Amino acid sequence: MMKRTIFLLWLGAALVQMPAAWAQDQTQTRLWVQIEARPTEEQAAERARAYAEIFPDVSSYRLASGWYGIVLGPYGPEVAQLRLDDLLGAGLIPRDSFIADGTAFREPFMQAGAPVAAEPGPEPMAEPMAVPGPEDLPEDAPPVVELPRATDPLDIAPAPEEAPDDAPAVVATPAPPPLPDESPEQARQSESALSLDERRQIQMALQWFGHYASSIDGAFGPGTRASMSAWQQATATEPTGILTTRQRADLLARFRAEQAELGLEPVTETQAGIGITLPTALVRFDRYDPPFVHWLERDGSGVQVMLISEPGDQGTLHGLYEILQTLETVPPDGLREKRAESFTIEGRSDRVASYTHAELKGGLIKGYMLVWNPADDARMARVLTAMRSSFRSLGDRALDPGLVALTADQRRGMLAGLDLRQPKLSRSGFFLDDKGTVVTTLQAVEGCARITIDRDTDARVTLTDPALGLAVLAPQAPLAPRATAAFATTAARPGTAVAAAGYPYGEKLTAPTLTFGALEDLTGLEGEPHLLRLHLDTLDGDAGAPVLDGTGAVIGMLLPKPTGTRQLPAKVAFALSSEALTARLQQADLQPRPTAEGAGTGTGKSPEDLARIGDGLAALVSCWD
Repeated sequence: MMKRTIFLLWLGAALVQMPAAWAQDQTQTRLWVQIEARPTEEQAAERARAYAEIFPDVSSYRLASGWYGIVLGPYGPEVAQLRLDDLLGAGLIPRDSFIADGTAFREPFMQAGAPVAAEPGPEPMAEPMAVPGPEDLPEDAPPVVELPRATDPLDIAPAPEEAPDDAPAVVATPAPPPLPDESPEQARQSESALSLDERRQIQMALQWFGHYASSIDGAFGPGTRASMSAWQQATATEPTGILTTRQRADLLARFRAEQAELGLEPVTETQAGIGITLPTALVRFDRYDPPFVHWLERDGSGVQVMLISEPGDQGTLHGLYEILQTLETVPPDGLREKRAESFTIEGRSDRVASYTHAELKGGLIKGYMLVWNPADDARMARVLTAMRSSFRSLGDRALDPGLVALTADQRRGMLAGLDLRQPKLSRSGFFLDDKGTVVTTLQAVEGCARITIDRDTDARVTLTDPALGLAVLAPQAPLAPRATAAFATTAARPGTAVAAAGYPYGEKLTAPTLTFGALEDLTGLEGEPHLLRLHLDTLDGDAGAPVLDGTGAVIGMLLPKPTGTRQLPAKVAFALSSEALTARLQQADLQPRPTAEGAGTGTGKSPEDLARIGDGLAALVSCWD
């Protein structure tokens, strides 16, 4: 009993001291939105009553100037500005309304739409005074026990049965009352009490569920109102554009539950200098492999994340853009957007979907890639929203400790540990004209869903000739080849040295290989006039390559190795002759460029010069599923 008496005396003293301290603190932080001022009390009262039909937090004060002000509030500083912006945007208050700090206010004559009594008491508090809880008591204070409510605050009824002094305290935890179902006016009033952080949380939740696509700034403008209406429609409630207290609580509860399910947590990657929110329930950190930080799937989630961090310039950024598209996790179908200081790549197939973004700031390239199964699109759209809205570059640090830009070959080498997207097959070809038209073997284009020239440029087939084994490709984006074919106008002599400039190893090498040999005969083994027989050691990828004589003139196009029951001796190869090739091109209104300079003599160019010609002339043709 003694402990309870001491506690009640302490609590009474605290309650006596709290109003003055509370009022002092609130005076320092409260602001109002002043919407009108009138020269007489009668006029101000009339206008205040009219506003009170719309806004429940209307008050009126005599001002230091002698006029009478009509205000809304009070609010905290951040909420006051948002409240002013909201009401101005909705056209509900005059355009010259402003935020007032209350220093010009004198005595009030109306509070919340009701006239003030002739003998006004203390100014009402903006919100109920909080009674101290257990955490607010001194260390030597007795435990707080829930006391029964009494009519007189001092008439505290004793407990039915006195507990021993050493008995543990029992704190009652009544169930919270249900949240109110408010009218739009009441919802707007309760909304005005939200802090800036609470408003941002609501925008984040609306964005999470796909209804909001603007900045997270806490300002409830037309975009936020429209997203609130969309949420209300999605939850089968009246689309007023103003969420009630109950609707806000429901929205945030669903938002937090889904975030918890995905394990969305802010990650600060100090080594890479990146801050981002990641779905840690779906991915786990694996390794650093500059310029990447790898997060692999967790428990078969099918989700991967790759953070990107490296020094570089615009050339480095654009080179990364091209190289990343060779990954198996970046399918060729999907939106591509390349800008001066950033790029975005969306890839999609029936097996994999991915989103990649990177940007260049201050000599550092930072970005991220999210990979998932397309069957999980709905959930991953929300993960992607969280990643996009949280991604930021931290400091001036990148993964490459030397801050040295990589060459194209080095950059391709850094992808060696990743699964690169590979074509169904790759063959050779060569450039016919300055437009980038490519001549190749028919084998290179049969059964392809997509065809590319030199890895990155999509192409379409404009001509095929099954009898000759010939195909012609037109690039779908402009190309500027370093060399174009000059066809020999006279037949080369058997025994002439020749060279084929092709890609025998397909995508593995970034430049063509020159293979030297000799012209054996001007016809095929069975006398075919359109064929040349060669003594040349070739691989499958060489098919379609230009066959050059000693002057660098094209005397034919290398054909695929013969198939059938006969096994020919090693190094027997065949080419479509330049005469048959140019005749067919002319029939298709293509104009091959002839040359007569030293053609057929087998003399003229050094091996180094032939390699230079072949390097500019040859094209890699890739066939994709």
